[in-house]
Amino acid sequence: MISMTVAGNVGRDAQLRRTQGGDPVLGFSVAVDMGKDKNGNKRDAVWVKCSIWGKRAESLETYITKGTKLVLTGRPGVDVYEGKGSLTLSVNDLTFMGGSQQRSDEDRGGYDAPPPGEDIDSDIPF
Repeated sequence: MISMTVAGNVGRDAQLRRTQGGDPVLGFSVAVDMGKDKNGNKRDAVWVKCSIWGKRAESLETYITKGTKLVLTGRPGVDVYEGKGSLTLSVNDLTFMGGSQQRSDEDRGGYDAPPPGEDIDSDIPF
């Protein structure tokens, strides 16, 4: 199996949806900074559409918000819509890197975000 790791910033708050069968899936996009070219001009970011499935999706919804810095590993893919392709990632592993946009507890629905750099999987009992 092919695996891909990306690091970047979440573009907007993650959205939890359900399949027709009732399975939860959390969707969000991450912008990957591509640095500068040889002339010092900033390159466009590469956007990766990410998904997390199952109980983890429900657990992580409140933590994956706009500006959150993440390192994600998973199975890469490509979606094609109207002749345009976009990079996708079915996430297996996720690490919060800190430095995200700060939000109050009220904005997060009363939940505290995990400490920066903590692997959220270590706290999930499955």
